[in-house]
Amino acid sequence: MAQERPPFHITIPIYPGVDLLDVAAPVELFSWMAEAWTARATTITLAAEHLSALKTRDGLILTPQRRFADYAAPGSQTYLLWVPGGDPGALRALMQGGPYLDFLKAQSAGADHVSSVCEGALLLAAAGLLDGYRATTHWAFIPCLSRFPAIQVAEGFPRYVIDGNRITGGGISSGLDEALAIVACVAGEDIAKQVQMTTQYFPEPPFQQTIVPATHCPVDP
Repeated sequence: MAQERPPFHITIPIYPGVDLLDVAAPVELFSWMAEAWTARATTITLAAEHLSALKTRDGLILTPQRRFADYAAPGSQTYLLWVPGGDPGALRALMQGGPYLDFLKAQSAGADHVSSVCEGALLLAAAGLLDGYRATTHWAFIPCLSRFPAIQVAEGFPRYVIDGNRITGGGISSGLDEALAIVACVAGEDIAKQVQMTTQYFPEPPFQQTIVPATHCPVDP
């Protein structure tokens, strides 16, 4: 008899000042993946250093479900790590090092997929987890990502970039496209199309604009 595969654990490490949509978009799409993908059980967990409620950049409250320390327990392996962006001040503090970056390093070591959306790429970069990879971030933070010489910053402003098991997304709403691409990688294109149909994600924005390249890094004090 074939051994049952362990649950596909998705971990989203959050922090005060995190962008709401950077968290809500993947949770929404991955939860629909979990419902449609019967080949393997899927869990989605918001993790943080402590279990105290956190205020997002938008002012709403998120409650972590697990502490970083809880991941030392057997069976806690993260298979998909999703790192969200957030307030520049919060990013500046986290990028200096500490429990958050340590958690990213520990969980990425055995993960099938290491991903970020928006400025979350800066946190992966600060942890050294994008060295040698091609990556993107929010257009306004490209100057910040460009300061890491070991990272190949993607030209233009792609919605997401896949390089090996590293998947990085552009700004905020790009997480929807990126999450669908990850669903296709994990569960297959048919499941991804089903999730897209269920969520009716066929965007037709009211405005078409051209992104003007940024010239400074918003994380600078």
